[in-house]
Amino acid sequence: MKFIYKEENILNVPNAISFYRVITFPLILILGLMGKEQWFVILLSINLVSDILDGFIARTFKLTTRFGAALDNLGDIGTYILALYGIFAFRWQAIGPHAWLLYLFLGVFVLSYLVAFVRFGKIPGLHLYGAVITGYLQGVFFFVLFVWDFYLWFYYLALGWGTLAYIDKILVLLTTDDIKSGLKGYYWVRKNKKN
Repeated sequence: MKFIYKEENILNVPNAISFYRVITFPLILILGLMGKEQWFVILLSINLVSDILDGFIARTFKLTTRFGAALDNLGDIGTYILALYGIFAFRWQAIGPHAWLLYLFLGVFVLSYLVAFVRFGKIPGLHLYGAVITGYLQGVFFFVLFVWDFYLWFYYLALGWGTLAYIDKILVLLTTDDIKSGLKGYYWVRKNKKN
């Protein structure tokens, strides 16, 4: 039996992985709120690794769908919320002295979603090159932070790159009138407009 969503086969492995991230969000958050750091870290780490896996599997085996992109986007937002909660609850002593970059990244991140909503009335599941690299970098950073230790150079790399990637996303959202899959970044949007 195939589950079809607007002519897409949505019953596939990457979507199942994204769905797992979405449905485990409340459990992981409750564990964090209860101060169960070990279980919080274990389940958050699974979410971080699965976030990397779902996109890789979808692109490698050509299983990308609009439904999957939206589900992945929802899973990403949930995973970000959990990771940020974990930072404030369990790792703030290390991050606090360098928090300005975290706040800058969060400001640009939220602004990108506001721009998308204002321009298009929705939050599109864009997977620009910069944002995909950001997901990998930050996923590994959070994993290392929670499982091993805080490395300042890695923090600056992950959040600095993320800030630039979401500025790129804002520029794409401001310069394109057609949100579609396959957009790579601002450079490519400008290049296509010139052609």
